[in-house]
Amino acid sequence: MIDVRSTEFNEALDRAGEEYGLQDYYRACVRPLLLMPVTQWPTCCGSNCEPCSQTLVAVASRVCELLGIDPQDLK
Repeated sequence: MIDVRSTEFNEALDRAGEEYGLQDYYRACVRPLLLMPVTQWPTCCGSNCEPCSQTLVAVASRVCELLGIDPQDLK
């Protein structure tokens, strides 16, 4: 399980958010994704949401990469 309140996590989230252009006020939306299996991550609904779930998933995947975690191992 990922400690979504740790300094390491927050640094990874900030870096991933910057890389994908996710505004800092939307970054909290990534936290819940990392507390559930990747099979439950949302997909794009095509409604031009802001932020798009594809962006949130990309940021979550990058956070996992930065932390050395395989998203498939999330439970």
